[in-house]
Amino acid sequence: MIFLRYESFRGYLKSYPVTSILIALNLLLFAGQLLTNDRLTSELLFVQWQDLPGYADNAYGLQEPWRYVTSIFVHGSLQHLFFNLFALLVFAPPLERLIGSWRYTLLYVLSGIAGNVLSAVAVTGLQSSLGASGAIYGVYGAYLFMALHRKGMMDESSVKTVYMILILGVVSLLFYSNINWYAHLGGLIGGYLIYAAMDNKERYRRARHR
Repeated sequence: MIFLRYESFRGYLKSYPVTSILIALNLLLFAGQLLTNDRLTSELLFVQWQDLPGYADNAYGLQEPWRYVTSIFVHGSLQHLFFNLFALLVFAPPLERLIGSWRYTLLYVLSGIAGNVLSAVAVTGLQSSLGASGAIYGVYGAYLFMALHRKGMMDESSVKTVYMILILGVVSLLFYSNINWYAHLGGLIGGYLIYAAMDNKERYRRARHR
């Protein structure tokens, strides 16, 4: 089972530096959100609007495109933060080890952006969203690709865990109306496709050097 964590605190930091930085960044920004009475939140969350009287349209959030990235690192509540950081703490480290820190960082950030893109396209009118879920679902998307196409990379228990996480993600939509499932789906698709591209590039590189 690749998702069981046995490392000491120091060993975790050493083995998974990017995941450790992501966790720390989320914690620091949440502290900043609390200390600024959510003024920081309003500056960083993803937002778009159309047909608001007195305001120029900000369709797809393109007036402030940096929010596609910054919104990945802020959260709406302590519970929101806890669930996302738990997923990041437990499930993300094996991917960082498998594909390396730089590619992992790229996949994580681009998956979060992909989640915001799908959400922006699918939801018209006024919308705001925030949280690391899209990026985390990108991690799940990478695992899903492995489970379906690279079966030797994951043990059976880990594959079943990935499937269970995705099933629970769908079930949770029945109980929580405030979940931006477009961001989850966009992140999942993004992670799947991004990892597929990385995997194909690696296979091509190995084929050339035989």
